[in-house]
Amino acid sequence: MILDVLAIFWNIVAPVFGVILVGYFAGPPLKLESRTLSKSAYYVFIPAYVFNIISAANVEFGLMARAMAYIVTVTLACAAVGYLTARMLGRSREMIAAYITVAAFGNAANFGIAIIDFKLGPAAVFTATLYFVAINVAAFFVSISYINWSRGGGLSASWRVFKTPVILVVFPALFFPLTDFDLPLMVSRTTGLLADAMIPVMLVALGMFLAEVKAFKIDRDVIIVSTVRLIAAPLLATLLATPFGVNGIEKTAGILQAGMPAAILTAIIAMEHDIAPRFVVTALFFSTACSMVTLTLLLACL
Repeated sequence: MILDVLAIFWNIVAPVFGVILVGYFAGPPLKLESRTLSKSAYYVFIPAYVFNIISAANVEFGLMARAMAYIVTVTLACAAVGYLTARMLGRSREMIAAYITVAAFGNAANFGIAIIDFKLGPAAVFTATLYFVAINVAAFFVSISYINWSRGGGLSASWRVFKTPVILVVFPALFFPLTDFDLPLMVSRTTGLLADAMIPVMLVALGMFLAEVKAFKIDRDVIIVSTVRLIAAPLLATLLATPFGVNGIEKTAGILQAGMPAAILTAIIAMEHDIAPRFVVTALFFSTACSMVTLTLLLACL
């Protein structure tokens, strides 16, 4: 049993952290900035990846809709647990917003898709990609909505998520599996080349970002919110799979996506909106480090 767990860590989890370490150790001496890589991934590589996967899909759309509803519900449930936990602890509105953001935003792109590919194979990559899109839409909407509401603002800023590049490419990408038209070879090869760069670029950017953070203060709140992200979230995903009738690859991929550490987007949101940025960045670092253990155990149980 112990050897099986070690094999899971070495063959599935370790390669992902290996690429993160490349960014962590190469970034400072080369004077590279994580923001440059993150922006290129946000505007170029991630949209190309999503377009490339969805445009070539061949799936039952009833199952796809059910799986999307499932993972959105899981994400909103995680946000609710984060909110209730912070409220029970008597935290300020700023800290409640930070809890919601970390609890909702799992690293479903570079972490989630890579690990699901290693664990379940190429057949699960389409589902993992759909989950990534749905998680980001739901998490962004609920976190930004609460931030604006807590400061007396409206919900208008929350709708900006539907103008982001990764969402905008979904609709033209769906045209091809919904019709008999084939994607032009030149387009599929171009997006394919860009898509291949998405995961390594994002992992290297995460490593560089973690190297840029100079001070961490791991306190009670960091441990609690990381527990919500790494343990409560996959438990919720497991419990909610049955009511939605989600099984097989869709269920396993959903549980794994739910169990990912905090995404780098949590830090960007925290800094842009000034919601306890040091706490959020520390939670990002701490949950990422702890996920070496939690993801290994989660993979061993699935």
